[in-house]
Amino acid sequence: MEIERIEHRTHIWRWNGAGNASWHMCTIDGAAGEALAGIALMHRLEFGRRRGFGSIKVTAQIGATRWETSVFPQKGENTFILPIKAAVRSAENIGEDDEVLVRLEPA
Repeated sequence: MEIERIEHRTHIWRWNGAGNASWHMCTIDGAAGEALAGIALMHRLEFGRRRGFGSIKVTAQIGATRWETSVFPQKGENTFILPIKAAVRSAENIGEDDEVLVRLEPA
């Protein structure tokens, strides 16, 4: 099966958890979210189950920085979130509210 590459322009946002914990994320929606939802469905059909939290393993890229991670489905239909590691934000000099082009290669 050929790996589908997905590109999506989005903004980085911060999610604040309990205590002082916070994570930086990007929302993947629109046509990119639909493509990911289709991949999630194909994985369920192929393996007979879904991964933890409905996640999809991906190789993500912002700028020149690539990393292995997962995207996670959200309550909105065909909407996923991508966590952005601190090392990626530092390497690409990006932060909250910055617009980025995300490239995803589902595993």
